Amino acid sequence: MSSTELQSFRALRSTIRERGTARVWVFAIGLFSWAALAVATAGLGAPPVGTLVPLVVLAAAFEGVFALHTGVERIGRYLAVFYDDPWERAALAFGRPKGAIALDALFSLVFLVAAIVNLEPLLLVGVTTPELTFVGGAHALFVLRLVSARMASARQRAIDTERFKQIKANT
Repeated sequence: MSSTELQSFRALRSTIRERGTARVWVFAIGLFSWAALAVATAGLGAPPVGTLVPLVVLAAAFEGVFALHTGVERIGRYLAVFYDDPWERAALAFGRPKGAIALDALFSLVFLVAAIVNLEPLLLVGVTTPELTFVGGAHALFVLRLVSARMASARQRAIDTERFKQIKANT
């Protein structure tokens, strides 16, 4: 490996470490911000549409976590293919063993529970059908985003690895 390649490799490994840490912080700060807004919305007796403000914060936190996770995974696959990094090759080959406890790098279950809790103010006040449809629909879209992101994330390693192999073969 040339000195430039070594410097690039080290920078990419550092990026993985930093983004992995940032992902957890984005999750923690996002969830705390959501909780504060959800409590304030419920405490102030905001109209049902007021639950959309904390939902937007929750969705923004999830998108941040998802983007950071996707970037880290992509860099890892790049290192596995272009640098033949033993750690990344082992991580790719290891996958998820049968019977092992599944880790949720996207924190999707926590985001799902938060979205359900976010609907609680609707149960405390009388809501009209249009309000319920609008607010419930927004929450349902967020849940759909969680599910689709989780499914996409599960397929990402294989797709990225194959794509990087194609790129490497053409260079």
